[in-house]
Amino acid sequence: MEYVYPAVFCINIDSSYTITYPDLPGCISEGKNLANALYMAQSALTQWLEYNIENKNELPPPSIVESIKVNDHEFINYIRADIKDGRAVKRTVSIPKWMDDKVSEAGLSLSRILQEALTQRL
Repeated sequence: MEYVYPAVFCINIDSSYTITYPDLPGCISEGKNLANALYMAQSALTQWLEYNIENKNELPPPSIVESIKVNDHEFINYIRADIKDGRAVKRTVSIPKWMDDKVSEAGLSLSRILQEALTQRL
């Protein structure tokens, strides 16, 4: 599921950035430069959302940008996070007997191999 929230970027004296989310209490990050700040903003948003979704906390709606007040050394940017449902799902998979024997002999996890293959493919 995709989420988009406005973030406030504060330009610090040393040209680094502090990022806060007006709608998300405690969701704060920092970046050494603008590129790093954008990356860190997305990472902080993703972690904040994943934690609150996992704990079944209600997510606040994003503010309308025009309602957020900023100072001269601040600007607002929308940040997007794509949250994937990481819960395990049982599936029935058919493979040839000889392949299953080889997987067992090698001490491999069929689930792990399938996940890795699908991750590369997708």
